[in-house]
Amino acid sequence: MIEFILNNKPVKTDLPNGSLLLDFVRYEQSLMGTKVGCREGDCGACTVLIGDLKNGQIDYKQVTSCLTPLGNANGKHVVTIEGLNMESLSPVQQFMVDESGSQCGFCTSGFVVSLTQFCLANATPSYTDAIASIDGNICRCTGYKPIERAAKHITDSLSDKNHNETLDWLIAEKFIPSYFNQIPDMLNALPKEKSDFQNGMVVGGGTDLYVQRHDQLIDQNVDLISNATDLKFIEIENGSCKIGAGTTATNLMESNIFMSAFPQLKSHLKLVASSPIRNVATIGGNFVNASPIGDLTVFFLALDSQITLTQNKGNRIIYLKDFYKGYKDLDKSPDEIISTISFKLPTQDSYFNFEKVSKRIHLDIASVNTAIQLSVADNEISKAHLSAGGVGPTPKYLGETSAFLNGEKLSSQNIKSANDLLQGEISPISDVRGSANYKRLLLRQLFYAHFITLFPDQFSLNSFK
Repeated sequence: MIEFILNNKPVKTDLPNGSLLLDFVRYEQSLMGTKVGCREGDCGACTVLIGDLKNGQIDYKQVTSCLTPLGNANGKHVVTIEGLNMESLSPVQQFMVDESGSQCGFCTSGFVVSLTQFCLANATPSYTDAIASIDGNICRCTGYKPIERAAKHITDSLSDKNHNETLDWLIAEKFIPSYFNQIPDMLNALPKEKSDFQNGMVVGGGTDLYVQRHDQLIDQNVDLISNATDLKFIEIENGSCKIGAGTTATNLMESNIFMSAFPQLKSHLKLVASSPIRNVATIGGNFVNASPIGDLTVFFLALDSQITLTQNKGNRIIYLKDFYKGYKDLDKSPDEIISTISFKLPTQDSYFNFEKVSKRIHLDIASVNTAIQLSVADNEISKAHLSAGGVGPTPKYLGETSAFLNGEKLSSQNIKSANDLLQGEISPISDVRGSANYKRLLLRQLFYAHFITLFPDQFSLNSFK
């Protein structure tokens, strides 16, 4: 049985936990404000909020309900556009009206939900963050400028927000209905059920799996990684980092200890996907999905990460670069799951960078992506790890190129020589994201971009002509 709070009332259902939240709110609860759009997590018309009770407070995140397993709502607060309506328009809704931020109206509910999540965040409001909150919402009518103006007004209206009593302040200022104050007690009243794996199909965030296997999943009870709290953690100790496979991209961005190890992490992970996808997409799911252009996979390959594979008989540890044997062919038995990811943290002499090119910055899968980790002392590379996606049947650890760079001076000639070797390691194919030759050229440019970004005083575009 799945039980959660939907807007201001408890609901329960015996539908399969692999069915979709979007279909439940529309067709079981008749809440039609959550729209059916792309069903691929791209358009944002189906955006809802999911609130999770943590340390007595609720952390609200926007998600695309078209890709959210219904079981992931268990024990949480789900807010649709209907759950934000009051006797009068909220400031978010009113500013959208005032600035003509809605034309056909199909996308409007998703924008309002996402902008309300921005208001709910217990942080100093900024226009940049307001715009970032709607990076998963698409409008085909307005040209976005009216929506951007509305976002600016919303940001200004939050300038006096009390960060210690965010919820009370938002209720008093009519940003959200008063029932929000009752939700913690309502959630505590729900039965607490432990997530046990039943040897079904294992699903993390489902953000890619439901695009590929929608019809196979919606009638199933699946094993949901997102509800396994023991798979959702970040630990740093003695120069090493250990992460649970159920950790999301947003969890990484919100972790102060992880951010301290990777100061550019926020800009890197903002290339990975839109906010609603990052809020639920798990690291382990990205690895097992085995997409040749998996962004998080490429990221962690360059960290020379190890993964722990767990089954009833025990654990085994392998390097992530040895996990991929061929296209969608993994060194994993059917009853194994990835439980943890571990790697040595960058040191004072280490440099890390991630690059990606896609048709749309936030919402598209990569044409080519790549990451690099270098240890450099006295202008000499002592250790290099390089990875790339979109240039072969699997996410690729570029072992030969990495080995070549070890012990070499940090010079443009050596980097160009490394690129020659790199080109021999990859085998791109022509597809909808570009020709094979284009991908080779793109990886070359992104490889050079690593060094231009990490060592701007030493390299520029002219360095590699």
